Amino acid sequence: MSGAVLSSGEDGRHKILVASKEELSSPSSVSLPPPEAAPGLLMPDGSINWGCPCLGGMATGPCGSQFRDAFSCFHYSEAEPKGSDCYEKFSIMQECMAQYPELYGKDDEEDELSAAINESGAASVSEDFKGEASKES
Repeated sequence: MSGAVLSSGEDGRHKILVASKEELSSPSSVSLPPPEAAPGLLMPDGSINWGCPCLGGMATGPCGSQFRDAFSCFHYSEAEPKGSDCYEKFSIMQECMAQYPELYGKDDEEDELSAAINESGAASVSEDFKGEASKES
């Protein structure tokens, strides 16, 4: 490329390329490096990645600070069993969550599944009981 190259940013990390009209008329031959893998729950330095989708947004919202306190306590706990020294922080988090049942209540799907299991279990027990009763008659 024969255009001008200008550096900017901290330590010249950013480059501004100024290309001529002729250079822009042909397809680019620039190849980008593969994207870096997004961090999971833990950052490379071992700290907690509060932005991880795996936390389901629990680190934000009305009880986010209580969740972060409790989760941090558990993560860094050296007690045996792990986290046994975090009871108070988890209690505070649960008290907060109880104030927002619309956000932190049970999943509707879990309630539906529990109801279906209970109904099918009750029906099965009821049928078994009827069968046993007719054998005794």
